[in-house]
Amino acid sequence: MHRPNGPWAAAGLLLAAFAATPALAQAPKHGGILKMYHRDSPASASILEEATYSTNIPFMPVFNNLVIFDQHIAQNSEKTIRPELATSWEWSEDKTKLTFKLRDGVKWHDGKPFTARDVKCTMDLLMGKSKDSLRKNPREGWFANVAEVTVNGDNEVSFNLKRPQPALLSLLASGYSPMYPCHVTAAQMRTRPVGTGPFKFVEFKQNESIKITRNPDYWKKDLPYLDGIEFSIIPNRSTAILAFVANRFDMTFPSEVTIPLLKDVKSQAPEAICDLEPLNVSVNLIVNRDKPPFDNAEMRRAMALTLDRKAFVDILAEGKADIGASLLPPPDGVWGMPPDMLKTLPGYGPDVQKNRAEARTIMEKLGYGANKRLAVKVSTRNIAAYRDPAVILIDQLKDIYIDGELEVVETSNWHAKVTRKDYAVGLNLTGNSVDDPDQNFYENYACGSERNFTDYCNKDLEKLFDQQSAETDHAKRTKLVWEIDKRLQEDGARPIIMHMRQATCWWPRVKNITVMSNSHYNGWRFEDAWLDNQ
Repeated sequence: MHRPNGPWAAAGLLLAAFAATPALAQAPKHGGILKMYHRDSPASASILEEATYSTNIPFMPVFNNLVIFDQHIAQNSEKTIRPELATSWEWSEDKTKLTFKLRDGVKWHDGKPFTARDVKCTMDLLMGKSKDSLRKNPREGWFANVAEVTVNGDNEVSFNLKRPQPALLSLLASGYSPMYPCHVTAAQMRTRPVGTGPFKFVEFKQNESIKITRNPDYWKKDLPYLDGIEFSIIPNRSTAILAFVANRFDMTFPSEVTIPLLKDVKSQAPEAICDLEPLNVSVNLIVNRDKPPFDNAEMRRAMALTLDRKAFVDILAEGKADIGASLLPPPDGVWGMPPDMLKTLPGYGPDVQKNRAEARTIMEKLGYGANKRLAVKVSTRNIAAYRDPAVILIDQLKDIYIDGELEVVETSNWHAKVTRKDYAVGLNLTGNSVDDPDQNFYENYACGSERNFTDYCNKDLEKLFDQQSAETDHAKRTKLVWEIDKRLQEDGARPIIMHMRQATCWWPRVKNITVMSNSHYNGWRFEDAWLDNQ
């Protein structure tokens, strides 16, 4: 049984104290509005329905989870999970039942009490068992192994599983796993969310701003320190950085400062604090397997072979991004494939010209060549993190007789478009919100998953998804995970181009900020951040 005063909690407190020492040299101060820019306008305020940290970052402070990754330890892991709306948890002996004791006296922002029934309502919503429904449900596959959620009074809830799933706790600790109230509709949560978190929703003006304010009744005594947070929506990266350097904002949008822009910040504002970290976000090629001529596996193989991953890394990140398969590469990632194994995958070898020669041979057998080129629209989201690699992709596809035309899609429409498979070829960014195979495999590659944008489906491989998920021995699970990832790359399920590294910058007046090193989705509650404006 986990208890908040157990050994892991003690170790976590020591590590958190160590990590926070520079920020807490002074006593925290109450007051002030934290101001930052936002990279674009989210489709909605509903974290459960969206698949982007454009929603997660501004609205995570409105909510709480049952459990959460420690906000002051940079790398998420099972050992850094802490109680939040739950006070403790316990597994049954056969690992098929996970029971949470819940915190008493917590209130939703509208004054109604939080109870075990709200946990069941949230999970039923995610599992499609509710009378209400989510318009989009990108993480439904996370909880496919949950047979039923049962309540025992107001302060106890149990997750009854079909088979053991050790990673369930990590999935519940993600920034994408907030609890929703039973008494508020899914429709309202898209526009005026109600949570139990340190900040309350104030307003969301599309393409302008998002504002949240201090929750004076927060269940954590004396928190939050800030009076509120304001996000100004500025889609142009250069404009946003100039505004930060000019001191209009206290911090940048988290993990949005590229390597070239980081140089600009440090040259113009040397006193700014910047932290460069891996994001657990991959840049990848998505191909609609149902749309001719891309329904041909050989065509898709040729497209994967033409990728020059090192060129992407050198151009976009000045050599400071990572090449890997679907899981975050080591040492930052726990489950990523080792380099020696990676080099054996199709298109990962260092001889790019040899790979492209093979790709051209495939294309010529399919009837294409210098005098018969294939024209296609390459769709991508209309923000720089997507557009920039899409331009490089189009340039590389020319080498195998494919002429791409860039099609940009606004954020509010992007995920809906690729979910309904309304594209032929696309450049996508996939954020993995937990460094765990269960999150990645079920969400991005399981047959029928909403976020499986390419419609890849391999029922035999999916049996291995379940096998690794139930495996409690870390070494055995790791070997299974590597085999699965290898098969995904060999099948061209969603060719991974690179794993991104980007920075977050803030002025020294912003205190008690820790940047997560293997998932920025999990570290922005801001509940104990504070401003020193003296």
